Amino acid sequence: MITGTMSELGFDYSETQRMVAASARDFAEQHIRPHIMKWDEAQEFPVEVLKKAGQMGFMGVLVPESLGGSGLGYHEYIAIIEEISKVDPSIGLSIAAHNSLCTNHILSFGNAAQKERWIPKLASGEWIGAWGLTEHGTGSDAGGMSTTAIREGDNWILNGTKNFITHGISGDVAVVIARTGEKGDSHGMTAFVIEKGTKGFTSGKKEDKLGMRASETAELVFNNCKIPDENRLGDIGEGFIQSMKILDGGRISIGALSLGISKGAYEAALKYSKEREQFGKPISSFQGISFKLADMATEIEASELLLHKAAFLKNEGRPMTKWSAMSKMYASEVCVKVANEAVQIHGGYGYTKIYPVEKFYRDSKLCTIGEGTTEIQKIVIAKNILR
Repeated sequence: MITGTMSELGFDYSETQRMVAASARDFAEQHIRPHIMKWDEAQEFPVEVLKKAGQMGFMGVLVPESLGGSGLGYHEYIAIIEEISKVDPSIGLSIAAHNSLCTNHILSFGNAAQKERWIPKLASGEWIGAWGLTEHGTGSDAGGMSTTAIREGDNWILNGTKNFITHGISGDVAVVIARTGEKGDSHGMTAFVIEKGTKGFTSGKKEDKLGMRASETAELVFNNCKIPDENRLGDIGEGFIQSMKILDGGRISIGALSLGISKGAYEAALKYSKEREQFGKPISSFQGISFKLADMATEIEASELLLHKAAFLKNEGRPMTKWSAMSKMYASEVCVKVANEAVQIHGGYGYTKIYPVEKFYRDSKLCTIGEGTTEIQKIVIAKNILR
């Protein structure tokens, strides 16, 4: 399959990208594949695997080497998330959220002291990161959040609850967006960094999910949680604006996750179709199956090209909101379609846990919801093309 960079040099992976992809592939085979169904059925979040991923440089992919990171770009980042997600999307999701949300928010908007304080621990995997924007009553309508931060001298007092937070229980540090102004005011929210163990900061309910079950999702609860002003990221009132910029990169993450699911499900279906015989020949020889495979392969290629276009623009520091939204929307919808068709190609066996497509099918749906639903992506795209 084409694994292009959309660069002016052509559509081939660079040597670095190939090495990074191979490293992630080997890591997933050795440390993830043997435990997939155990983690899934128990809804167990394997923190130790993320720590090992940190040792491989996968927890600080975009972080400069001077801060303990890998110093890589978005093309390499896609390759890592894709390869891990081909084996277990749950782990791909956790690594993506850690990199693109918590770590990248501090990296993008923290001052020098804040970066030195938190980034090396996050990049090494010593600490696991969480990112809190969503609340029970405000999903897509993040501007209507209820969690508040009230200033008292040199401190802030936080009250409220965040939900659907990746690593809400196991995270060592969280970037949290809280309301410091009026509801609905895009300049009425501010970002803060809060370490685990801070008085008044606890975890709440863990979600029991359809898919992505080995990636922990839980509440963050703030009850008169006092933090110093030095934990504030950027200017007062800029938290929401910062978050929208962080989500631009986050959409590439979910697109890469979607791509990994698509490829994993497609490869499983392709293999099965060549091995499974009916009426004396492999089912891949029947047009009904071969056409499904043709559609799947084509849409996966299109997803990959869109993602690497967004990555190219991101690496270049050029406007890419439209492209990140397009790539996330398309890749996520394709991964649901591909996973569905993979189950269909497996027939009755696709509905069992004997084959991996059952899990790809369950995991795929989150990609059309997390970090901006398909409907929100269409709003973003429409706004950009109608300007």
